[in-house]
Amino acid sequence: MLLSYLLEHKADKEKLVMKLKQLESSMSSGRKMFRLGNTVHALVAARRTTQLPDVVPRFCLTTSNLTRALYFICDAVLWLRSVGLQPDIDKQKWRNWATKCYYSSLLMNLARDWYEISWRLEQAVQKKKTKENSSWDKEDQELNCLKCDSLPSFLLLLFQILKRHPPLLLDMVKNLCDLSSPLDTLGIYKTNPGVIGFCGLISSLVGILMLASPHLKLKQ
Repeated sequence: MLLSYLLEHKADKEKLVMKLKQLESSMSSGRKMFRLGNTVHALVAARRTTQLPDVVPRFCLTTSNLTRALYFICDAVLWLRSVGLQPDIDKQKWRNWATKCYYSSLLMNLARDWYEISWRLEQAVQKKKTKENSSWDKEDQELNCLKCDSLPSFLLLLFQILKRHPPLLLDMVKNLCDLSSPLDTLGIYKTNPGVIGFCGLISSLVGILMLASPHLKLKQ
């Protein structure tokens, strides 16, 4: 998608752009087929997250997994239409439902991320209060910016929190990148295929990094 967007305005690249769009369509259909079993995986994950002790992550992650399961069901219906098994299916309606479910799942993931960030900010405040000035270490000194309630101080502290917790940073980046597609499809914030393709590329790279290094994946 990103390549076809970058090349579509070049006069001598029409055939290449057409081939890239055909490849994009074929890969989209193939991706739907490979995701047919993900509904079961999402339901199992939802059942597991109901056992979390903290109510906020439990609600956010369980809701996210359930709406993701609904998204995969809608996606499977769209796949049936794309391969011609159910040609009478209303594609636009099912696509709209799938996008809303996916969008809701991402919002719940981001709510969980923000809860984690807020919790760590609160922990940083409590740590500063319980430390004596004479026993502050380097990390405590970095948190000294809490004395100032200005926006730059808050952003600096937020940066420090995310820097010390890479799994949280990567999870938030991935969810924010994934959000570009449903925002555009639902008309909430229109962009273009170039932005969606770029965000999808970043999200995929982050996902690959999480698979290659499991310690970078945010624990549920």
